[in-house]
Amino acid sequence: MPTFRVFSRRGCHLCELLLDELSLIVRGRGTIEVIDIDLIPGLCEKYGTRIPVVELADRMLCEHRLDPGVIEDALRDEPQGQRRWLGDRDGG
Repeated sequence: MPTFRVFSRRGCHLCELLLDELSLIVRGRGTIEVIDIDLIPGLCEKYGTRIPVVELADRMLCEHRLDPGVIEDALRDEPQGQRRWLGDRDGG
């Protein structure tokens, strides 16, 4: 089951909206790990105002807003042990 990492911070309205939407899409098909960028050294500098950011297997899927199609593609690809990404449709 894939684990989506969401880089976020407390009090971020966009982060809360994205997490609500993402939870509905991945329910029963994946897990969500929320990472508060203010609590881990270096993450605040890395992500700053780009949050929320959704990653899977260290690949960025979404930034600022959720792209349900990209999440669905990732969920579809994950059970087969493949991770294909937008722009990498040929598996290369």
